[in-house]
Amino acid sequence: MSEQQQQQSEQPDRQAGRRVVIVGAGMAGVQTAVALREQGFTGSVALIGAEPHQPYDRPPLSKAVLLGKAEDSAFDVDFEALDIDLQLGREVTGVRPGAHELDTPSGPVAYDVLVIATGAEPVVLPGAEGVPGVHLLRTLDDAARLRPVLDGQHGVVVVGAGWIGAEFATAARAAGCEVTVVEAADRPLAGAMPAEVAAPMTAWYAESGAELLTGARVARIEPGRVILADGRTIPAGAVVVGIGARPATGWLAGSGIALGPDGSVTADGALRTSLPDVYAVGDCASFPSSRYGERLLIHHWDNALQGPRTAAANIIGAAAEDGPAPQTYDPVPYFWSEQFDRFVQYAGHHGSADTLLWRGDPAGPSWSVCWLRGGVLVAVLAVGRPRDLAQGRKLIEAGVRLDPARAADPSVPLKSATL
Repeated sequence: MSEQQQQQSEQPDRQAGRRVVIVGAGMAGVQTAVALREQGFTGSVALIGAEPHQPYDRPPLSKAVLLGKAEDSAFDVDFEALDIDLQLGREVTGVRPGAHELDTPSGPVAYDVLVIATGAEPVVLPGAEGVPGVHLLRTLDDAARLRPVLDGQHGVVVVGAGWIGAEFATAARAAGCEVTVVEAADRPLAGAMPAEVAAPMTAWYAESGAELLTGARVARIEPGRVILADGRTIPAGAVVVGIGARPATGWLAGSGIALGPDGSVTADGALRTSLPDVYAVGDCASFPSSRYGERLLIHHWDNALQGPRTAAANIIGAAAEDGPAPQTYDPVPYFWSEQFDRFVQYAGHHGSADTLLWRGDPAGPSWSVCWLRGGVLVAVLAVGRPRDLAQGRKLIEAGVRLDPARAADPSVPLKSATL
């Protein structure tokens, strides 16, 4: 039993009559429900998901599920045993904080504490909606619709050379499809990585047999073809659009819950929203990072895993008389991507870095990049160098300074490059 649970057991049970309702049954929502039970919450927990499917993990959708190596990626969670009221296929259309109620087509849902975990939704290419053969890849149903495309080895055009575009292109090539990737920017990962870091990744496409067209804007998509702004026409048995995602927060309009310019719920360091009894976790929420001195919006799996533990602890603590001070959520962001026979990992946030160091030859199979700010490691990208990532992540958490010369030597372990 944790110290927090011990303190709760010694107090009158003020949680028993409280009802926590979580909107969104993806990773963040599921983990919030599980964390509440693991941390000793004894009240009612309801988990509401718009999709009819058993809650599932998203990363396998662009890998095993897409290639038919797995039928689904359902979470291994016994919701009944945890006494979690799982409500699937139920869309929440609004929230009325004054009444502590949610609006749904089947009637209102009352809550004492609300957790917003609705994730992100893909950005739609203007003019592409409703065009036959145009796909997104965000849900289990999306993956199911794309599997026949790969099985039939159709020629595929991918719009967007970001993380999801690269992962889908990898899967399509593995299935034997001809693949053309169209990117409006002058390089892949233009919104995520500096030009010098993204440059060596350009060659990965050709190595896999995919064609990458950069500086290529889509004018329109017609059945069976993509027409670029410069007049070029690309035949397309199918088109997959992967040009980014935005927080799925449109349903909060008129609620009074503050949103940022990016559409994210602007949570505080304890993952509380601007209104009492309302928290937000995962892809739909931004939070202030004292580590990086700015507000972060992180659309990655690890954030949806870690944030709910903080939110759950704070929900429980707020219900306790003389409860503990709220926990602060300030992680070292982390994500990974499997693409073109490479395992790419990233930890930290390089936006304010003033120094970039290479570890290894970017033309080779394995290399890393370290970003420093004032001599302190703030981010690391590792391609096929998992030790660099693991050691770098711990160094970022510790906030230690590095010797730039030693850190740039790939033969020196990062943990041995500290000052």
